[in-house]
Amino acid sequence: MRDNETDRELTTLEAELKRLEAEYNMYFAGRLPRPPWETLSRVKAMVKRLDGARIVNTGTRFRFTTLQSRFATFSDLWERGLRAREEGRPGPFAPPPRAMAVDRAPKKAEDQILHVTTFSDPAHEADKLRDLYNRLADARRQVGEDPVPFDRFADLITAQVAGLKEKGSPEVAFRVALKDGKVNLTARALRGVQED
Repeated sequence: MRDNETDRELTTLEAELKRLEAEYNMYFAGRLPRPPWETLSRVKAMVKRLDGARIVNTGTRFRFTTLQSRFATFSDLWERGLRAREEGRPGPFAPPPRAMAVDRAPKKAEDQILHVTTFSDPAHEADKLRDLYNRLADARRQVGEDPVPFDRFADLITAQVAGLKEKGSPEVAFRVALKDGKVNLTARALRGVQED
């Protein structure tokens, strides 16, 4: 095998190995339904073909050996990850979001106040409005509910603030809470110091 032809093959192998690594990461993250067997078999065949080839150039041989050992290391890691998944135990690719959900699971039964903020004019408090929306959306995702669209949420907040201001409240407090495993968003008029 000529050196320039071998270099081209090594460049292809390097690209395929990166692709394989990315596909395995997506599989273990739950974004691919099954392991990337096709890419794996393609990379295995390339490694086998290059291993059998006569590579005279020392630099090229070193480059191949490096890629070959990297592939062997990744293969071992992927095998351990697949075995752990089959056995139902956390492996080297245990997803962090699932771990966080397990940590928070016991707290679902308790009532929790997750976020409180106040508005006097939501149209001029865009950062606070976006922050409240993000906190509510995160809380809904935690309990398996879909977040509402932002425009509907903004309209609701604006309408509630306007309604309570008409009744004499200068500010309205909104609270995101977890109650009985469900997410609640409540609004309360703040009447200030006038009322004792």
